[in-house]
Amino acid sequence: MSDVPEADGLFEVPGAPPPPARSGSGSLSSADHAAAPLAVRMRPRTLDELAGQEQLRAAGSPLRQLIEGDRSLSLLLWGPPGTGKTTIASIVSQQTQRRFVEVSAVSAGVKEVRAAIDAARAGLVRTGTETVLFVDEVHRFSKAQQDALLPGVENRWVTLVAATTENPYFSVISPLLSRSLLLRLQSLTDEDVAAVMDRALTDERGLAGALTITDEARAHLVRMAGGDARRSLTYLEAAAAAATSRGSDEIDLATTETAVDQAAVRYDRQGDQHYDVISAFIKSVRGSDADAALHYLARMFEAGEDPRFIARRLVVLASEDVGLADPTALTTAVAAAQAVQLIGMPEARLNLAQATVALAVAPKSNAVYNAINAAQADVRAGKIGTVPAHLRDAHYAGAKKIGHGATYQYAHDAPYGIATQVYAPEAVADRTYYEPTANGAEAALGERWARIRRIVRGQPGDGAAR
Repeated sequence: MSDVPEADGLFEVPGAPPPPARSGSGSLSSADHAAAPLAVRMRPRTLDELAGQEQLRAAGSPLRQLIEGDRSLSLLLWGPPGTGKTTIASIVSQQTQRRFVEVSAVSAGVKEVRAAIDAARAGLVRTGTETVLFVDEVHRFSKAQQDALLPGVENRWVTLVAATTENPYFSVISPLLSRSLLLRLQSLTDEDVAAVMDRALTDERGLAGALTITDEARAHLVRMAGGDARRSLTYLEAAAAAATSRGSDEIDLATTETAVDQAAVRYDRQGDQHYDVISAFIKSVRGSDADAALHYLARMFEAGEDPRFIARRLVVLASEDVGLADPTALTTAVAAAQAVQLIGMPEARLNLAQATVALAVAPKSNAVYNAINAAQADVRAGKIGTVPAHLRDAHYAGAKKIGHGATYQYAHDAPYGIATQVYAPEAVADRTYYEPTANGAEAALGERWARIRRIVRGQPGDGAAR
């Protein structure tokens, strides 16, 4: 098979020098290595150097079997930015001696995808060299573009490594998903990110021990990285350059703040600030101060707080502090929590901000919170009682002979769909747990609940419940 010309600078063009960023094996030449960004120079060369992702690096894991067993198997890598998706593709290429070709879904089209696969097929036939085709942000590909990958994957002309930050079950076509091994990458911990920076400070490929960093500056860079190893090295490189330009061999907090153009957020996710800020956030939403709530929300964002933690607190608040004064509050909070799971940061910050403002300006009621607390308090105090006979299960032979369900009135047969009968055990028959407020939608709900209670309990003043 003749060579296929390769398009748009994605591959080597006959008669032209290779792209400077990568050699055929996916590694940098020595000349280009020195000029490459720190994040590129420090890219792990083996699976053991990969930060975090213990579940992928474990002995016997599918990824390790793929690399060490040199098998042809396409991968779909799903995880947040900076967790090692591109690195894994590079490791697969280098450790299995495959040619490495990278395609960005942002700029490449069907033509480029087909050209890459044709070139890989030609190389396989001519020299026996296999190709790792890395497709970054594969979720940006249209269905037609993803379809163009299928022949190469099915015939194993390429080892496809596709990366996505979005849920592949929604963003990747089923045929491609079923033909690939899905590996989920987890966000890096602060310890993982700190270890990446520490290695870059001392490694010959990085800063080679030329500079040191203070604990405050190191902690600041870890916070600003937000679990993204690549971002942490970008910030470290900028801070190192700033320190060197001042003739200093130490990177301090002031230097890092200047370098990344962002003030340090005094926030310890494991300490008092974590609890103080989330407490202030919740109390600001409860107190209907949307501006203050957004301030504390921004502080948590900038400090790298887990967005899932924030979302969970908003879901609780929607029932505890808004309740039925605005029945849509819980729907809004749950939708924001789902968006955090599906989209991730930084985009999900908008969903959390929207939910924060909506809950802050919503009418407030803790009637539901008080009601369940009061009901549980009675149960704990022993006010249990027996279930009234007419409400007991009657779906078995002989139930009616012992009076179970015999006098039960089917609510839908009664006027307004509300039957006058006893529902609560005698021990709490006179208790009132839910006491609606006059706030928001709960005001109308309170009037309806008062009429319903009178009908149910056969009290004077029976009237339409609608």
